[in-house]
Amino acid sequence: MIHKQGATTMKKQQSGFTMIELIMVIVILGILAAFALPRFADFGKDAKVASINGATGAMKSAAAIAHAAYLASGTKPATVKLEGVDVALVHGYPSAAGILTAAQITSNDYDVSTAGTVAVKSTTDCKVVYAEATSTGTPAVITPPSFTVTTSGC
Repeated sequence: MIHKQGATTMKKQQSGFTMIELIMVIVILGILAAFALPRFADFGKDAKVASINGATGAMKSAAAIAHAAYLASGTKPATVKLEGVDVALVHGYPSAAGILTAAQITSNDYDVSTAGTVAVKSTTDCKVVYAEATSTGTPAVITPPSFTVTTSGC
């Protein structure tokens, strides 16, 4: 047997990941993505519902402000001026067309109609419908406007 003194053997240093480690990481990420994807995919609906709820809140606030301006005038004007814009009134509340002006809702953001319907663009059942104030009986009993929100198509 021959021995060499002073001879050293060097082991090759391994760096990086092995193929098995990489595959395990990819499998774990795939499993996490499978559970997370349905939750993230539903954010589109949540955003549309929030948009309609925001538009509804803006319309309700605008109706209250317009009615307050109507009452503060001391007369029974057909229009009130909100932020420099005339808003048409029906029984002291904004008309269907006037509510869009008062709430500053435009066709740039929503599908709107002068009948008081505001919908998220490209949807049918993701909307708020404004019904004008009504007056019945003598003396007149005024029913404030109503807001019907539909979110089944969001």
